Amino acid sequence: MSLVARHLEANGIATVTFSNARDITASACNPRTVFTDYPLGNACGRPHQRENQREVLRTGFRQLESATEPGTIVDTPFRWSADEEWKRLVFTNERPWLSEQAEAERRAILERNRSARP
Repeated sequence: MSLVARHLEANGIATVTFSNARDITASACNPRTVFTDYPLGNACGRPHQRENQREVLRTGFRQLESATEPGTIVDTPFRWSADEEWKRLVFTNERPWLSEQAEAERRAILERNRSARP
């Protein structure tokens, strides 16, 4: 997305990207980014929480109007949980932020992929 955003900007189209990986986004030099400290895949807010998603998007719209420097990253004030334990678990098989249904679907996909291997 960074390359696309920079290409669009070079052609006069303003962009805002949304990210959960601040360090990667900073190194990619996106023109404008909204960073939310949530697990990957949740850059525009919490699943099923419309008001949270709207506020993240509003932050992006405000950034379109106010960012004056290329590479501007705005951090949202939202936190996934009171502690940061989820960050330790993010690359493990535990996924405490997934609903029971989402976790069951994830496990079913993993099992299908395992059984499809030669």
